[in-house]
Amino acid sequence: MGSPIVRLVLDAKATLAEGPCWNAEQRLLYWVDIIGKKFGRFDPETGLNEDFSIGEYVGAVVCAGENEVVLATQSGFQTYQMEQRKLTPLVDPESHLPENRFNDGKCDANGRFWAGTMEIIEKEATGALYVLETDHSYRKVYEGVGVSNGIAWSLDEKEMYYIDSMKKLVHAFEYEADKGEISNPRIRIDFRNEQGFPDGMTIDEEGMLWIAHWDGWQVSRWNPRTGQKIDSIAIPAAKATSCVFGGDELDTLYVTTARKGLQEDQVGDQPHAGGIFAVKPGVKGTKTHSFGDQHEERKG
Repeated sequence: MGSPIVRLVLDAKATLAEGPCWNAEQRLLYWVDIIGKKFGRFDPETGLNEDFSIGEYVGAVVCAGENEVVLATQSGFQTYQMEQRKLTPLVDPESHLPENRFNDGKCDANGRFWAGTMEIIEKEATGALYVLETDHSYRKVYEGVGVSNGIAWSLDEKEMYYIDSMKKLVHAFEYEADKGEISNPRIRIDFRNEQGFPDGMTIDEEGMLWIAHWDGWQVSRWNPRTGQKIDSIAIPAAKATSCVFGGDELDTLYVTTARKGLQEDQVGDQPHAGGIFAVKPGVKGTKTHSFGDQHEERKG
């Protein structure tokens, strides 16, 4: 069988590329460079990437209509109009915690935006997980988080999986899809014996989790029901940060990576760190949801 071929699709040289998000209608990949204070819109067909500078740490991007995205940034949730390049603040759940910033996030099937926070210097577990409702109200749903990271939902939407990188754990919550409520957290995958830290994650059509290893040179595939590691694909950058399935068939796994902390003399063995890679792992993924999905008919 041989291992699937990992291709460099965008040599972005991003300090901290993260949070890839596939827009099936546009056939474009959205992603953020957190420390570069920008997000990108990448066309795998042409290889062209367009950058949108935000001027502050931007932890996650989700699509919200043709030319609009919602961002989770250092100063909370904001919308961004891409044509006018206009940033509009919505709400800042942690205005009282300037030492924190938002990190990873994504939308559920009902179009709510789930995103969590972390301390910028990554010392204390002062982070929390929030939900931005489609009416722009928000709730804090979980706290005591070190580095809020990957989120995924089981195929039947009965469970939500959630990574705290600092604790090297993947939790599962019972998930109430109609209300967007989580309860009964339990450890589902223990990463403490793995190489590196669990970072971003996605779920495939077989219900298996794909997890990027920060400082682990790989993305790995896990069965969340048994907590077993099934497979692993080597990535030519130490800091794999996140992954998402894209392409017309959702059969391409896009993997973001980081250059953060890389000394010039270490670049030799990972010249394309900070780039975006693509691999066909032999399984298809699940759809990326946009902000406000399922609520189109209410706009009236």
